[in-house]
Amino acid sequence: MNPRPLIHDPVRLFGDYMAVTGVPALEPEPDLPFSGKKLGVVNGASWTSLWSTYFARRELPGVQVVNAGNEGVQLHFMRAHREGRPCPPPINIELFCRYARDLFDLARVDAILISCSTMNRAFARVQSDLAPLGVPVVQIDEAMMEEAVRRCGRILIIATHGPTVKSTQSLIEETAARLRLPVEFTGATVEDAFELLGAGRIADHNRAIADAIRQAQRRERVDIVVLAQMSMSVFAFSHPDPEKDFGVKVLNSGETGFRRAGEVLLAKNREAEDRIQPPGPGAGPH
Repeated sequence: MNPRPLIHDPVRLFGDYMAVTGVPALEPEPDLPFSGKKLGVVNGASWTSLWSTYFARRELPGVQVVNAGNEGVQLHFMRAHREGRPCPPPINIELFCRYARDLFDLARVDAILISCSTMNRAFARVQSDLAPLGVPVVQIDEAMMEEAVRRCGRILIIATHGPTVKSTQSLIEETAARLRLPVEFTGATVEDAFELLGAGRIADHNRAIADAIRQAQRRERVDIVVLAQMSMSVFAFSHPDPEKDFGVKVLNSGETGFRRAGEVLLAKNREAEDRIQPPGPGAGPH
């Protein structure tokens, strides 16, 4: 087996990476819509923090992103899935709760976003644990699932990582029940695309997903497509206008999930402003 090749242009690699992530700073970026806001992101693996940082900074200009998560979570989930054990494993849920609390204790984040679709089952526990602190928690797939269900059409859910499939299907059924709407969906798993992603072949990864969409459209009616993992959000780089390319909307959580986090941050800011507003004229005691 050949060793994984290193990139041929490390200067550009490190330069581009640092241009996205920057280095930690105490002072916020000035004069941007989300300046002074801190978003804690709990990832299922450290490699996805690049996605979290990129989409957060693109969708929420000025936000400070504070990431947590490591490959141990993903590896443990993958092994449990392979061995037929309960998923997500209880220790993974405990770790997500601990990471979220660490983000608050260390950085005083204003909100938490759970970026891992495979670990969306941890959302309720994390939300419950942080409620006494007044820290809102966002599940990255929530906004995407709501939009898909509200269209009341046939949803194609595409995943590239097998362990994600069951948790995503459960989430879309739960979303439909919460919204009191019927839901009809079908699915496709493109494991080859995950391998291509791991090899850094982003364009090939995107082509594999595009092929899966077109194959599904030849078999059955598809009214909207949902990409089940944040890592699949790079698909938008190759297909910025999916309705033109496929005739249907293709949703990814890198865009919809961070926009929802932005809505939560702004809502929290409005609540804080309302609490400190001085009473109006004549607003004395009655």
